[in-house]
Amino acid sequence: MAQRTVLFVLFDQVQSLDVTGPLEVFAGAERHTPGTYRIGTASLDGAPVRTSSGLTVVPDRSLADVPDPDTLVVPGGQGTRSPDPRLTDWLRAHGPHVRRLVSVCTGAALLAGAGLLDGRRATTHWAHCDRLAREHPAVHVDPDPIYVRDGHVATSAGVTSGIDLALALVEEDLGRDTALTIARHLVVFLRRPGNQAQFSAQLAAQTARREPLRELQQWITEHPGADLGVETLAARAGLSPRHFARAFRAETGTTPGRYVDRIRLEHARRLLEDTGDGVEQVSRASGYGTPEAMRRAFVKALGTSPAEYRRRFRPAPAH
Repeated sequence: MAQRTVLFVLFDQVQSLDVTGPLEVFAGAERHTPGTYRIGTASLDGAPVRTSSGLTVVPDRSLADVPDPDTLVVPGGQGTRSPDPRLTDWLRAHGPHVRRLVSVCTGAALLAGAGLLDGRRATTHWAHCDRLAREHPAVHVDPDPIYVRDGHVATSAGVTSGIDLALALVEEDLGRDTALTIARHLVVFLRRPGNQAQFSAQLAAQTARREPLRELQQWITEHPGADLGVETLAARAGLSPRHFARAFRAETGTTPGRYVDRIRLEHARRLLEDTGDGVEQVSRASGYGTPEAMRRAFVKALGTSPAEYRRRFRPAPAH
């Protein structure tokens, strides 16, 4: 297998973990299977850059001196807000010619600025999704997943999701066992799939202002298998069904039904990942009632069945 080159683009005010997190994944793969990756860093003029946390990083060379890599990684950071036009020009010229074009966090803004995300589905850190969509309307911004792959372009959400994406790329290149080994060394989870939400269901919804609704949100989380119909929930909150539905949406930003759906899906995914419970048992415990109802929910939300989800994302047992 030919050695693949992985190039990290550096610039002033880059987020250091956006660089070092994925870099350590590829470096770990090279240590595990020597000759697999040749990893490099480059800045516009080859000069040292100062990260947003104050760390100075010395690149290997200038961007002008590097051939097109196999995998080009564009990190994020405060420096993406007003990028040097020369960097945008370089990305526009070289991005289409690499096998894999990757961004971490707000690095997606650099790709978008170079026109490399036009017509594509992409993500970035949740706090910057609205801005990315507003400034680049040709990009289909999805604020939910931790990373998105569209053709040869892969974009990831905030900071640590770059590690998840890098592990997925290593798994693609070298297989699951190698990626699992690296994940264990880094003490991270390989099982975070790209379609996992940036927030848990509880964090994705706002916390209600009124205590009865806050307590109800917690109760739903702890009892996904219970009767969670609007009438039942309204009674627990001491409100009429119509008043409850209106108040819940106003205070949490989502409907009771959608909130329950997210909680049940998240609970089922966790059981499939962490336990050996059968699909029928998981479906009952998560409030779906039947395996078929859970299967329909998984296919609608994740594009895969519960059985396939478990096969792909439950960690293999350590030997």
